[in-house]
Amino acid sequence: MEDKYYKNLEYDKIINFIVEYCDSETGKEKALNIKPYNDINIALKELDKVNEAISFISSYGDIDFSFKNISDILNKARINSTLNAGQLLKISRFLSLSGRVKAYLRNKKDENSYPLLSEYNSRLTHLKDFNEKIDRIIISEDEISDDASPLLKDIRRQKVNINNKIRDTLNSIITSSSKELQDPIITVRDGRYVVPVKQEYRGTFKGIIHDQSSSGATLFIEPMQVVELNNDLRQVELKEQQEIERILIELTKEVSDHVSEIHENMVVLTELDIIFAKAKYSIKTNATKPLFNTNRYINLKNARHPLLPPDKVVPINVYLGDEFDTLVITGPNTGGKTVTLKTIGLLTLMAMTGLNIPADEGSEIAFFDDIFVDIGDEQSIEQSLSTFSAHMTNIVKILDSVSNNSLVLLDELGAGTDPIEGAALAMSILDFLHRIGARTIATTHYSELKQYALKMDGVENASVEFDVETLRPTYKLTIGIPGKSNAFEISRRLGLREDVIDNAKNYITGEVLRFEDIIKDLEEKRIEAERSKQEIEQLKHKINEIKEEYEKKKRQTEAEKDRILEKAREKAKKILDNARIASDEIISKLREAEKSDRKNKLIEEARQKLKENISDLENGLTKTKVPTYTKIPKNIMPGQSVYIVPLDQTGTALSSPDKDGNVKIQAGILKMNVHISNLREAESQEEKDIESGFSTYMNEKSSSISTSIDLRGKNLEDAELEVDKYIDDAYLAGLKQVTIIHGKGTGTLRSGITRLLRQNKHVKSYRLGRYGEGEDGVTIVEIKEK
Repeated sequence: MEDKYYKNLEYDKIINFIVEYCDSETGKEKALNIKPYNDINIALKELDKVNEAISFISSYGDIDFSFKNISDILNKARINSTLNAGQLLKISRFLSLSGRVKAYLRNKKDENSYPLLSEYNSRLTHLKDFNEKIDRIIISEDEISDDASPLLKDIRRQKVNINNKIRDTLNSIITSSSKELQDPIITVRDGRYVVPVKQEYRGTFKGIIHDQSSSGATLFIEPMQVVELNNDLRQVELKEQQEIERILIELTKEVSDHVSEIHENMVVLTELDIIFAKAKYSIKTNATKPLFNTNRYINLKNARHPLLPPDKVVPINVYLGDEFDTLVITGPNTGGKTVTLKTIGLLTLMAMTGLNIPADEGSEIAFFDDIFVDIGDEQSIEQSLSTFSAHMTNIVKILDSVSNNSLVLLDELGAGTDPIEGAALAMSILDFLHRIGARTIATTHYSELKQYALKMDGVENASVEFDVETLRPTYKLTIGIPGKSNAFEISRRLGLREDVIDNAKNYITGEVLRFEDIIKDLEEKRIEAERSKQEIEQLKHKINEIKEEYEKKKRQTEAEKDRILEKAREKAKKILDNARIASDEIISKLREAEKSDRKNKLIEEARQKLKENISDLENGLTKTKVPTYTKIPKNIMPGQSVYIVPLDQTGTALSSPDKDGNVKIQAGILKMNVHISNLREAESQEEKDIESGFSTYMNEKSSSISTSIDLRGKNLEDAELEVDKYIDDAYLAGLKQVTIIHGKGTGTLRSGITRLLRQNKHVKSYRLGRYGEGEDGVTIVEIKEK
């Protein structure tokens, strides 16, 4: 496919979006060269990768693939050319990213859910120990850690001691020789400590002159007392540089040993960066996975041009390659014919590139060998070609290269010349493409092509709708009906005299007029049918809403009924239990009466007791009726207690009802929106219980969390997880300051925790411990207020 066809379809703009979504330098570079695949299996696999990435982002969030291109650094390491601290730091950052991505891809519940992303995960190598070693040694681009080696630590200790001796000596000289000095300061010239001496004391002040001021009034002299110390300092600094050089050479050697793994990681991260960029673009455009076929069949459902604003684009439904292989689209200028061509061509290219397309699920794309395009005015002044000649030159190339597995998109076919000859040529070109078996979509203004499509098997008409009342196109595509000219109607709406329009009709043959009238009648019937269909859909939607609301209320009523019956059963059981106890007591009295002299009196007492018990039972049953709640509150104010019927729970109103009647309610620690029809007045005791429960929860949280956490003996990954959760708990509990105990050790744990705290949104500030707090073995963290 020629590059100009990509440009005609604006494919390069889609690629630029993918480039923008890439994070890494290498990802952006490689994405610029993206082209459609020529193998359907590769395209299908790429689509699967992209959709796995979309699912992964939805489940676990996005990840940043940003990294600098380190190819030059790796090439330098291959030839054992010593890397500097800055280059090693870039390697370290890249290795850290590799570890994060590997951990990110490992963050899945089902091992079989993401098989293609798992392949990338298995290709990644996390050089954790080497990465930590670089982090421990390299502090910044121009600073090596004291702990890089025991020798370096010893050398720097010597250096500090010598520096202290020099400064003590010079401070003593400044104090005793203040009149000879221009200023009581210590400075450095040529790497040696000096003091500023007045010119007139040059002969009396003993030392080596290293520099003088521009005026000559001040000499920078190294006092004799510190010459030897400065010499010692230079020697120590040379040893320091030699040890640093040795350390850098050693690290470079280790990079060289791991060059193949690091390079493979860079390849993997670059590919993943592009895959996730495609996924993010798919999410942005609300795209779906297309279905591929090799039957040269296109069926796009509600397809949208991805470069048009989502709120303005009009979706189209278009199919081709089943009952017909050639589609002739007619309609007014600016009616959307060209946009339709570009949408079909661009979405086909996107799918063949492994991208989801902005269309409904179930849309099908044919995998073509070639896509040929003739869109726009390609007139060339330099070549002295007219518009017609330019189009014909392009069409000649297309006809020489087209095959039965080609998609051909032709805009304004045959335009730019005599209408009769142009229409004849257009029909002949369509005949040729039809015989070849290519899938062809052509736009035109010629009425002859409308009739051609009606007569020819395998050729179908389509039209873009135009609203004569508003004189605006609707951009809707209709297959099966040719577009009407609308010239007379538009002229009439614009105020052209009726007699002029009637006279114009005399110049058109009766056959053409009848054809236009048939098209007009078909169009009116189609619009009426479409309107009726929309009304039916709206009614169906409304019925479904009513049905759903009815089902919801039915479920609520059933639930409320079950609760009421359960309470009634409990109360009835209690009444029966009381009756059983009373009955047992009466029977006992009757048996006693049989044996007693006071028989009549005891029987009377039992009869009276039985009567009272029956009365109590009747009263209890009368009271055991369906409880009624108070009426729906007319006005709910924030802070008011309410009973939530569907949940059988009490809550507190956080807002007044909105325009739809929804009230924001807090029930315990949960917040929710509840419609006012589902609310009743709450019992005060339940409200107290809820408030007490929430208060108890927060008090328990506050009292249970410690003001410190001990991480000693843990590895960095486990420690980071514990600290992250601990900071969240401390924030919720309202702690203002906490202590993280990590120990001194190698400093790896401290550095990792520092990086984590720097990114945590609840951390206000942090510092190492002072004397008495644990010094370098702890980090003191100040928590933001809620």
